[in-house]
Order: sequence, then structure tokens, then C-alpha cells
Amino acid sequence: MQVSVAEENADQEPAAQQVSAFLERRREQIAQRWADSALFRTVFTVARDEAVEAGRSVTAALAAVAASGGLEDIRASGFEAVRDQLGRMAASRARTGIDPDGIAREVAALREPVTELLRAEFEDPDAPEAQRCVVALTVLMGTLRLVVMETTVSAGEELIARQREQLHEVATPVIKLWESTVAVPLIGTLDSARSQVVMESLLDAIVAERARYAILDITGVPTVDSLVAQHLMKTVAAARLMGAECIVSGIRPAIAQTIVHLGIDLGTVLTRSSLADALAYALSRQGVAISPVTAADAGAR
Repeated sequence: MQVSVAEENADQEPAAQQVSAFLERRREQIAQRWADSALFRTVFTVARDEAVEAGRSVTAALAAVAASGGLEDIRASGFEAVRDQLGRMAASRARTGIDPDGIAREVAALREPVTELLRAEFEDPDAPEAQRCVVALTVLMGTLRLVVMETTVSAGEELIARQREQLHEVATPVIKLWESTVAVPLIGTLDSARSQVVMESLLDAIVAERARYAILDITGVPTVDSLVAQHLMKTVAAARLMGAECIVSGIRPAIAQTIVHLGIDLGTVLTRSSLADALAYALSRQGVAISPVTAADAGAR
């Protein structure tokens, strides 16, 4: 005999309510058992009471989700109360070297002790009503695992984004070469995110050092295309608005040919072939004369 979808849903709804009531009723026992699980035990290493309290919070969240009937809804409002906590727990496990599959297995292991308590609620654990409740609990715990994994991935992406930003900042240092003269030696490919960091770092340095000359050295940039040229033009324009003259140095013959072939107009940008030439220009504009050391001068020292 086939059971219609409507009949299945009708059976599932009271089962979800029963599971919700069970979770509320047995919250303390579930929390005590979870406190000894690998996930909780390895995260809350200082005090077991903290693990128990975390278990209570997660159990209450599951009860709220079950009460709403959204057993498979990872966006259920009940999960919001513990989403940050679950994310911190997963992140803590990840920092110890556990991969996402390992975290998923630890979350899945939380189902068994709860299922045992649920079966004990029924005189006949094999009765249809008991089976429906076990299925509802299994679905709910599966959703919990999805919530943890989603939170883990999201936290991982945020960490990668922060590390990428920090790497950009480290890879784009601003150097004070002389009074009123700063330089940014660029190495590697310029993309939109890094170009923004370059611009912000340079403008901050212009203000901090009261710089009148800013040098963008692209000796370490492998290729210059229209996008890179656009970023350079924006940075030069921003520096000018801050009252500093910007010089682009390190334009090698190959890059010069590429710029010409692409039809990129850098006519408004002051350029020099090397960082030394750019520095010499900035110094000369400030009235600083540079003369080579002769052999006689070296001997006199």
C-alpha cells in the first residue's frame, strides 16, 4: 500500500512536535552526554561545565527548530541562537588540524546518544510512532551537521579573505626614501583588491610623511595590461589630489612596447626607467645635488 506525500507530512508533523518536547525534557541528559563527545570535549578543555552549557544551548536550538516543523531548514530561526557558537567550535577543531570531513563525523556522532535516549522513551522502540520520531530526529541532526559545515566553510572563507588582505598589505610596503619622498616597490600581479591597498597605503604615507613626491616602482610587475595601467592612473590621480607628484618607475623595454601596442596613453604620467632615476628626479626637484664619489674623495675618507 502506497502512502501519499500528504499522509507522510501529516505523520511527520506530530513526530517533529514529539521530538521537540523530548529535546526540552531531556536537555540536561543530552548535554551531559554531549559533553563527553569528541567535539565538545576537545573544544572545551578547561571546564566540563562549559561543554555542558554549550550542549544545553544546542539542544534548546534543536528543540525550537523541531517545534517549528522545519526539520530540514538550515535557515530556521532556531539555529541563529547557536550558529556563532557552532562556528567557533568548528573553527577551534579546524585549528587543531581536523579537516571538514573529520568535523562532519564528530557532529554526526552526536546523533547516537540522543537516539538512544529517544528510543528509551517508548515501551516498544520498534513501534511505528517511535520509528517516525527517530526518523524526524535523524533528519534534524542531519540538518545540524549541514549548519555546522556551512558555518565552517563561511568562517574558512573569511579567514582566507583576512589573510589575503594581510598579505596584500605586507606585499605593498611604503618606504621613505628621503625627506618628502616615499616609494612603493610593487612585485607581482596587480589586481583590483591589491591596487586598492596600494592606493590606500600610499595616500596614508603621503599624509604621514608630508610627502611631495611619491614613486610607484613597477620593476617587479611581470606584465602591464590595460587593467594594470588603469590602476596606476587612478593611483597617480589620487596622489595628485593629496598634493604629491607621482612618478612611475621601472618601465622596462618590453613593458614599454606592450603599452604602445595596447594604445595606452600614459602621457599625463611622469615616468622614469628605474627607481634610481625617479629618486634622482625627486631630489633634484627639491634642490638636492647628487655627485658621484671620486677615488680621491674615497681615499680622503
